[in-house]
Amino acid sequence: MSDERVQTSEFRVRGEHLITRIKEILHEGNVRRIIIKNDEGKTLLEIPLTLGVVGAVLAPVWAALGAVAALAADLRIVVEKVES
Repeated sequence: MSDERVQTSEFRVRGEHLITRIKEILHEGNVRRIIIKNDEGKTLLEIPLTLGVVGAVLAPVWAALGAVAALAADLRIVVEKVES
């Protein structure tokens, strides 16, 4: 069995700051999944991530995040991180 634990954090952001905050979260590392929810708690986008996901692979994700950000004023970002 592995000794990994999943820690969940939640952040509130305005739509125009969504992509900037996601980039900051990814830069911190060890992110397993990012979930974008509206202010009512409904999941708008769920992004599973692995250690090998970088660069061009994320291009469609950035486009989807931009569309979500344009449509919503207040969003919640739920981040699942892996801790050894």
